[in-house]
Amino acid sequence: MAALAWLLIPLVAAIGAGLWGSWVNRTRKVRNDGPELTGYARFREAMEKPWPGG
Repeated sequence: MAALAWLLIPLVAAIGAGLWGSWVNRTRKVRNDGPELTGYARFREAMEKPWPGG
C-alpha cells in the first residue's frame, strides 16, 4: 500500500500542474507588440543619425 501512495504522489502533482498551467494560460491577456515595435523604430532612427562629432 505504501508503494501505491508513492506512485500516486507524482501523479496527483502532475495533474495539479497541468490544471494550474491551463488555468494560468487561459487567464493570460493577449499582449500587443506595439510598444516593442515603437521602441525598435526609435532605436533604428537613432542609429541612422550621423555622429555629432565625426
